[in-house]
Amino acid sequence: MVRVAGHRDDQGQLALLGQAIRNRRKGAGLSQEALADAAEIDRSHMGKIERGERNVSVLNILKIAAALNCPASAIFIDAGM
Repeated sequence: MVRVAGHRDDQGQLALLGQAIRNRRKGAGLSQEALADAAEIDRSHMGKIERGERNVSVLNILKIAAALNCPASAIFIDAGM
């Protein structure tokens, strides 16, 4: 189900997205630091993304997907979006 920005469940959606990224990262056998380095994202920011604490930009999702060697759409599908 797609949510509209400003919906009360935005944090839940961010948590699902972060969990999907974490699951893909672990499946790829990467540490959080290795993924952050490959995606050229600060390691602490990557941690906040995975915990659903940051509203990650589309550009960063594309970087993360490239580092995970998967299409960005797969991350959204994994998150149930």
